[in-house]
Amino acid sequence: MVGIASEGVPKPGEWPVDPQEDIPVSKDRVWIDGCFDFTHHGHAGAMLQARRLGQQLVVGVHSDQDILDNKGPTVMTLAERVSAVDACRWSTKSIPYAPYVTSLPWISHYGCQYVVHGDDITSDSAGEDCYRFVKAAGRFRVVKRTPGISTTDLVGRMLLCTKTHFIKSLARTLLGVEGPGSPDEQSKIALEMSQRIKEYASDETGLQPGALVLTWNGSTSIANTVSSVKSETYRTMVDGVRPRPGQRVVYVDGGFDLFSSGHIEFLRQVVKAEEALGRQNGWYDTFSAQTRATSEGTDYGPAYIVAGVHDDEVINHWKGVNYPIMNIFERGLCVLQCRYIHAVIFSAPFTPSKEYLTDFPFGTPHAVYHGPTAFMPLTYDPYVGAKDLGIYRQIGGHDFQNVNAGEIVQRILRSRQMFEERQRRKGEKAAGEDVVRRRELMEEEAAALGKERAASQSMNMNN
Repeated sequence: MVGIASEGVPKPGEWPVDPQEDIPVSKDRVWIDGCFDFTHHGHAGAMLQARRLGQQLVVGVHSDQDILDNKGPTVMTLAERVSAVDACRWSTKSIPYAPYVTSLPWISHYGCQYVVHGDDITSDSAGEDCYRFVKAAGRFRVVKRTPGISTTDLVGRMLLCTKTHFIKSLARTLLGVEGPGSPDEQSKIALEMSQRIKEYASDETGLQPGALVLTWNGSTSIANTVSSVKSETYRTMVDGVRPRPGQRVVYVDGGFDLFSSGHIEFLRQVVKAEEALGRQNGWYDTFSAQTRATSEGTDYGPAYIVAGVHDDEVINHWKGVNYPIMNIFERGLCVLQCRYIHAVIFSAPFTPSKEYLTDFPFGTPHAVYHGPTAFMPLTYDPYVGAKDLGIYRQIGGHDFQNVNAGEIVQRILRSRQMFEERQRRKGEKAAGEDVVRRRELMEEEAAALGKERAASQSMNMNN
């Protein structure tokens, strides 16, 4: 299977994903392809625009070897990258091992009339346009590239340890009264950011309202422990679909930095756990499904999942160095585009206290889920409130449980020379030995601080 992309057109039985026989080409079926390396909101933006051009979106994902041969090393494995593509709300089907140079037989086999790509140029190892064949056939469509974010940008932040991407207050930034540039520039950026949040909150068609977007403006300490809660501390940023009759409201929270397969698999496991519970309670019985479809106009799942996303300042307080690598706006968009999420709360408190949970916009959640994590060094249990309420649930280990922002940074550092060459190809400033060593020292200091906090917590518990 690994050699598919370089061997030409597969025969029936050799295609990486069904169908094995050609299907009729349709203008309603659109193809997009790429590396999708530690998938960010720019990738999601391209998929959103492509999805709006048809009724189904087929996403080709290049193999690790093809990317290495044509562009440089990947940070994430093919399985991790496919996981991210599958989680995007606007993706209908992913096709692993898609050729690096987009192939007419491949897109025709999967029934796609058009190929969509951003307005930047992508070349193969020989310097030729990767889309030359589909362009010549008149089957190419261009969408705007999402500005301000790329895999190259993120790698640069990791290697150079910059913090200029941090957002002090998302609420003030979206009001146009904070951020870089002149007042006019701040206002323009605010409008663009608000519009992008609205677009990423759209449903699976990319055309109708989907996810609900809220901001939390409650009173917290730097560690984000809630000190007071009032209903007006929630503000609706984008109105969307709210919990439907019978749905259990489920809360998850986190930094979701470099949103990747570890986060995605956790969220998928939450959905599976709730579906299993729904199955036990008769949610999927024919009569129940027909009743929902009749009364609500459509059927829907048993859980309404709300994701709280923490501020940059909070994550940096606990993790140090220049984490988060993505700011809260970028991380929020990554969560918002995920098919497993129904609502997002920006600037959610680090500690979902009993007061916070009981004043939830939809009533006290039926469950608060947390997954396996070893990345955030804590001195206390943030989920005491949920445990006191009897609604805390734990998701166990899974295949991607060790994939987090820290692991991704370490992958970059371990293969620094290859990634620096990739940066140079993109015209980005490379990190010297001293810069990389500084990053390593900062990571070591942050790890030591985490151990000190853990030891302090243990002593306090023993006393």
